[in-house]
Amino acid sequence: MKTLSLYDTTPIDELAWPDTPTTLDVSSPALKVFTDFEKVEPLVIESSSFAKDAEVAMKKTHVRLKLVVDNDNKFVGVLSLDDLIGPEFMAKVVQGFKREELRVTDFMTPKDKLKAFDYSDVANSTIGNLIEALKERGQQHCLVIDRDTHKIRGLISASDIARKLKLSININSESSFSNIFNVLYA
Repeated sequence: MKTLSLYDTTPIDELAWPDTPTTLDVSSPALKVFTDFEKVEPLVIESSSFAKDAEVAMKKTHVRLKLVVDNDNKFVGVLSLDDLIGPEFMAKVVQGFKREELRVTDFMTPKDKLKAFDYSDVANSTIGNLIEALKERGQQHCLVIDRDTHKIRGLISASDIARKLKLSININSESSFSNIFNVLYA
């Protein structure tokens, strides 16, 4: 095993920066705001997990959406933090379900209820095209599929777009593509 040495940082006062800083705007390629699962591991949660544990984990890691997988790691749906803290959760409790017994599957959106963009369409679009297409949906996230390989290729997030475009939208609130559209085009 190689032993690594530690060095003094006192003589160092410069930060490394990318060679070409990227300034993004609505005419930038859509792939600049795309979370590609071929490059970044998807955030998943098992369908058998308890809902209360999922809520705690998502809040702790500041994650608002997880992909739900079954025991064989097959995609079965998505779970948003809003699903876990919204009226559906309270309705289940009022119906007599015990909070600690509720599972992720009680709140997730199953894959047969989801719509997604195709990767090739996103690859040939701009950030502005994405925002306009998603304006009416009023959601935080949208999946991107690769219809050729039959895989979920990635995700587009309203809060990621707001952050990368340096928009003055509170991304801790329910940022949506409609909010971004309103800031950019109002």
